[in-house]
Amino acid sequence: MDLLKMGQIRAFPARHILVRQGDPTGSVWLLLDALVKVTAQTENGRQALLALRVSGDLIGEMAVLDGAPRSATVVTCGRVTVSQIRGLVFLEFLRRRPAAALALTHMTSERLRWSNQRRLDFASYDASRCLARVLLALVERHGLPISTGTDLGIPLTQAEIGGLIGAKENTVHKALRELAALGLVTSPGRRRLIIHDLRRLAAFADLPLWRPFDAPEEFH
Repeated sequence: MDLLKMGQIRAFPARHILVRQGDPTGSVWLLLDALVKVTAQTENGRQALLALRVSGDLIGEMAVLDGAPRSATVVTCGRVTVSQIRGLVFLEFLRRRPAAALALTHMTSERLRWSNQRRLDFASYDASRCLARVLLALVERHGLPISTGTDLGIPLTQAEIGGLIGAKENTVHKALRELAALGLVTSPGRRRLIIHDLRRLAAFADLPLWRPFDAPEEFH
């Protein structure tokens, strides 16, 4: 991959800040073996979780494209391997490779579509159903089949989940209790969630036609 050859391979430990909100434009980061959290601080001082990015994703490209300061902070969730590509090198690559520029546009469109869907969920559903919809969206990409159901596959606190559904931590706690009372999820650890019945959770979320990506045979 040409883009990979243009960068410097680097490794970082957990909780390392790759990008800091408000910093000047710098590099683009190609995640090779990584899980990172994208957060932003709001005007009232709250920290909101905007997205999760995994191996194969690009981060930092927005600031490089428009020259504005970084709009979010990106922190590693565990030890990561990334390729750091200087901003000017990345822009020259896009100028020479229209197909790459089109792929970047497609990626940006997918991210915008995901964000728009979350906004529609906030406007249309209560916190419990918003939570169910976000959990299904996350498990579709990150979920790990286990004997008792499907592990969400990513470590998230209730506060971080609240950032994804636009709710305070106590609201997330109540929503999780509701889902647990229905036998849909359990939380065996502070940062761990297990979904016990994907189809029932989908029905609760008002997504009757939802089908998990690469789900275990019993869910097909």
